Amino acid sequence: MKKGRGRTSRIRRQKLFRSSEARGVTESHKPEFIELKKWLKDRQFEDTNLTPARFPGTGRGLMSRAPLQEGQTIISLPESCLLTTETVMRSYLGPYIAKWRPRPSPLLALCTFLVSERHAGSRSPWKPYLDTLPKAYTCPVCLEPAVLGLLPKPLQAKTEEQKARVQELWASSRGFLSSLQPLFAEAVDSVFSRGALLWAWCTVNTRAVYWERPPSPCFAAEPDTCALAPYLDLLNHSPDVQVKAAFNEETRCYEIRAASSCRKYEEVFICYGPHDNHRLLLEYGFVSARNPHACVYVSKDKQMNKKISILKDHDLIENLTFGWDGPSWRLLTALKLLCLGAQEFLCWKKVLLGETISDLNEKISLDIAQQICLCFTEETNATLQKVSRMKDEDAAWSGQLTLVEALWTEELKILQVSAEVLARSRAAFP
Repeated sequence: MKKGRGRTSRIRRQKLFRSSEARGVTESHKPEFIELKKWLKDRQFEDTNLTPARFPGTGRGLMSRAPLQEGQTIISLPESCLLTTETVMRSYLGPYIAKWRPRPSPLLALCTFLVSERHAGSRSPWKPYLDTLPKAYTCPVCLEPAVLGLLPKPLQAKTEEQKARVQELWASSRGFLSSLQPLFAEAVDSVFSRGALLWAWCTVNTRAVYWERPPSPCFAAEPDTCALAPYLDLLNHSPDVQVKAAFNEETRCYEIRAASSCRKYEEVFICYGPHDNHRLLLEYGFVSARNPHACVYVSKDKQMNKKISILKDHDLIENLTFGWDGPSWRLLTALKLLCLGAQEFLCWKKVLLGETISDLNEKISLDIAQQICLCFTEETNATLQKVSRMKDEDAAWSGQLTLVEALWTEELKILQVSAEVLARSRAAFP
């Protein structure tokens, strides 16, 4: 038998194949990483432990070039490489921030700097780092409404809260951003668009490391704890690893030390915290497979009992029907009341008077009416099929079954008409 054709060789090849599947494909040759390495070297950082790579399952990350031991420093990134509010204040934005009232937040300062530097393109000294940042993010706050509606209800609620915070940042920043007009040939509204600010907010929210800075009189009285760490932010999350991460005041470097060993050519992970998948998706835009902290949230409407009580008090529990003109007023009113959000619940009397509370309430109630109609249609078709089978099996009951069949057939027609009415009504609320 020829060498390499035996069972032992086959098993060895299978192990090597499985191992290679888990390994990353190096990306250190890509232009953006070549430029980033040069940029970091100019700032006194050279890494011999890790290299950029792309991995199955996690995407872009950092791969070990040599075995890493427990307690070993994975990365020691000099302060000169970190992007903080001090970086912003030393830039051309510093004088504008210092004189603006009310004082901008540290978060707004970082977001403003990111948008401005990205707009500067090749003129920006931070271009090598900016070129490695995502062009778009997958956090729920960035998702299309139709996709967002597919998320679990508790996560949808958290996303709405987050969107409200981003909107508040956007609304409150307009005056300050307008004051920067002397810095740009273009209108600041085109530079600092809503989309640009959202991109910057996601960059800080998903990629910043924690480094508490002393309070500055130039900023609002909010915690200044975010620092962007080029190259270090390529490290992906795993709930199964432990690391020690902090800024070393003696070396003036942000350091990450391994709490466990890592083999050569494996992906090196850090842990963002003991987060469930709702939190990971909300804050970082991804879901972790086999996450030991993952859980399923069961949402409960604490006002449901009160809503049911109101329906009973106004005789809106019974006689909820579909007719030839669609769902009855009683049915739609009951659904609108049941669909009232927590902030809308105080308006329940207006619902009983036939007033519109909000487009969202109208939309959700119509959606549920459509679901009920569809459910009834499926049940009706199933009953008609059963009636048809029974007619074939027992001719003695043919007359009675024909009468029952006629009744269900009429109800099916009513449901089909109601479905068309609901579809037209629903089209008014995209």
